Amino acid sequence: MSGQSLLTPGTLSPTRPVPASIARPEYVGKDAPAPYSGPEIQDEGTIERMRVAGRIAAQAMEEAAKLIAPGVTTDELDRVAHEYMCDHGAYPSTLGYRGFPKSLCASVNEVICHGIPDSTVLRDGDIVNLDVTAFIGGVHGDNNATYLCGDVDEESRLLVERTREALNRAIKAVKPGRRINVIGRVIESYAKRFGYGVVRDFTGHGINSSFHSGLIVPHYDSPHHDTLIQPGMTFTIEPMLTLGTYEYDMWEDGWTVVTKDRKRTAQFEHTLVVTDTGAEILTLP
Repeated sequence: MSGQSLLTPGTLSPTRPVPASIARPEYVGKDAPAPYSGPEIQDEGTIERMRVAGRIAAQAMEEAAKLIAPGVTTDELDRVAHEYMCDHGAYPSTLGYRGFPKSLCASVNEVICHGIPDSTVLRDGDIVNLDVTAFIGGVHGDNNATYLCGDVDEESRLLVERTREALNRAIKAVKPGRRINVIGRVIESYAKRFGYGVVRDFTGHGINSSFHSGLIVPHYDSPHHDTLIQPGMTFTIEPMLTLGTYEYDMWEDGWTVVTKDRKRTAQFEHTLVVTDTGAEILTLP
């Protein structure tokens, strides 16, 4: 594995403004979102709006990812994604969600998820996950991907490649009539072939007008999560695979989750809608 030194918290820039003309999710300015009480199966109008939100989120992530290079700060990646979403009439869903201060999550190397963009400078050999969610038309679209920064060691490169493949395999496993735990079964069985850990405490989730609807999509084989998959359901799949343990520590910021052994981790995510025959990806640029 790369011999990079471990990450430390950087300095936060001021909160980026969002034009007043852009509609906010209900949780902005509150400690927590209102509990979702609606259906997990969405109507065609909602799904079409989610295609719009998903496309904007995917394009914002792509624009930010173009800047990934040694010497670039994670805060600069946040700026690009923030401006892209605002320019396209979307609100960055993470901004103000339970107090999160930025418009995307930037999780580098040993950070499993929820890394806060700041003055941290990317280094040659880093891997960096960008997690971008857009809110527009009253709905959310959520996606993430892990990118290589400069010359990355083979072990890390394979981890990233295989995590992407784990997501692809999980999406193909989504079929009406199956149980939601087929997703985790497919991911865990694939990850075990390479000795990777599969993060358990952070999962995929239902998504629609709510950022997190309450539906849980585990990435490990869980007999307790046996919700029936039905056409019209919308949720994310977002496996987090690790080179070592899946156990973690939390930074004092209350957000940044790092592997307990500080080994590297990668993640990929799409928002999906279940169709009559499988799943459609809603977060395509």
